[in-house]
Formats: sequence, C-alpha cells, structure tokens
Amino acid sequence: MELLTPQEHSGYLLIDSGNFEKLERFGDQILRRPEPQAIWSRSMSEEEWEKSADAFFKKDKGSQEKGEWITKKTTPEKWAMNYVPLDLKIKLSLSSFKHVGVFPEQAVNWDYITEKVRKIENAQVLNLFAYTGVASVAARAAGAKVTHVDAIKQVITWSRENLEMNQLDGVSWMVEDAMKFVKREVRRGKSYNGIILDPPAYGRGPNGEKWVLEEQLNEMIAECSRLLKNKDFFLIINCYSLGFSALILDNLLKEHFAHMPNYQSGELFLQDSFDKRLPLGVFGRFSDV
Repeated sequence: MELLTPQEHSGYLLIDSGNFEKLERFGDQILRRPEPQAIWSRSMSEEEWEKSADAFFKKDKGSQEKGEWITKKTTPEKWAMNYVPLDLKIKLSLSSFKHVGVFPEQAVNWDYITEKVRKIENAQVLNLFAYTGVASVAARAAGAKVTHVDAIKQVITWSRENLEMNQLDGVSWMVEDAMKFVKREVRRGKSYNGIILDPPAYGRGPNGEKWVLEEQLNEMIAECSRLLKNKDFFLIINCYSLGFSALILDNLLKEHFAHMPNYQSGELFLQDSFDKRLPLGVFGRFSDV
C-alpha cells in the first residue's frame, strides 16, 4: 500500500485542518470547508481562520453536503487556478454542495495520465463519473481522444469551459448514466487504452438511475475489464467514501483483471502547513506503458 500526495501544486495549498474542517487556498482565494475526516485539533486559532478565509461553507441543518457559502465582498463568483506542472488552467466556483470544481489530491493522477498517454500512439481514453473534467483535459492535452461521461448536464458544461480555457477541443461529451454507457460500449465491441473511474458513494443518473458504490462497483469494474485494450493500456480508480479501504479495491481489481502490470494501490492525501496528513480517498492503478 502506498501513500501519494502531489509534490508540486502552486495553485493550491492546504493551510490547516482539524475540528472537522479544512482551510485551503485555491488560486488567490482562501476557503473554509467541512471535512469529516479531520477529527484532530486545528493548529491555528479560530481568529486566524476567520481572518484568513475569503469564504466559508455553512451546512444546512441535517445535511452533510448541502448548504451555502458565506463570502466576503471581494470574493468572486468564479475564478481560476493553475496546475503548473502540466500548464493546466482550472475553473473554480462555489457550489451548493461545498465543492469548488477540483479535487487537488487528484493531481497525482493527472500526472500519471499525462505520462501514460504520451507513450501511447492515438490513445483513446474513457473518463467515467468525470465531474468537471480536469482528468479529461489532462488526457486531451497529452494527445488522447477522450470520451467524457457524467450524469449531470451542468458539470458537463463546466468541463467544456475547462477544455476551452486550455484552448483544446475534440472531447466527446456524454450526459449519461455511467453503468448504462459502459454496458452499451461492451455490446458494441468498443475498447479503450485508458479508463479513469472516480465513482461517488451515491448518485443518480439523468433518468433517475440509482448508483450505490458498495452495491454496484463490482459490476462496474467487471464491465470495464471488457473495455480495456490488451496492449498499451492503463486504468485508474479512485474512491472517496468514509470507511472504504484500499484492500477492497485490491480484491475487486484482482478478481477482474488477471494482468495488472506496475500495479499501485493505497491512499491519497494532502499535507497541511503543520505537517498533518489529511486522507482523501483510496486508489488503484496499473499500466503496461
């Protein structure tokens, strides 16, 4: 098992964490958000957090995700950050579900995708549960033909804006339930050099299709095993769900993929300015290039 964190991330900084919150800098904006895994104490005082934050997320009563942002007058509705190692520009915005459009710990996978795609001629990459598409942009910038699948039309629009900000085009956008899409691709005999999966704990498809991670991940990985090419391939899967172990991914991947060269698995984390390490999900990935 490995612990991975971005080695260079000038556009982002985890300033402090604790008391079930995190204080982060995205570009030139500092945000205060809930973080259920930060059960330790903060290193900075409440006064320092209040003074530093340009915006903080206030949860609705009875909800772990939904709420509203309380902002200072100078806080923009939209802004951008750069991921310098890959020269990526990423659009950010304050959503009603505490997210801002990027998961900074995933930078380790943007680097991985870029490295692998550059080694594969005419690479075809499938990005499932693709959210705002930073991984899609990284793959396209590296030269891949990308199919981007997400169930929510608004985040597909956000993904398009990320692509345009990087002066790129040529991505196939699919507003669709991921499971339905992969099953149809299997029936059609399609295959991909790279598959990226970042499934949520819970979700709904555009027609109300239900997604529950623990109930459907086994089937999803089985279908993806039928879509991955036999040569010049890579696969990445990330899961962020409290209590979800990397050992679960190990068992699932080993069940459905007999051949997993250069296999890695473990946890992703971000380290704050006081050397506290915040766990942010588990991953499994492998590649023959």
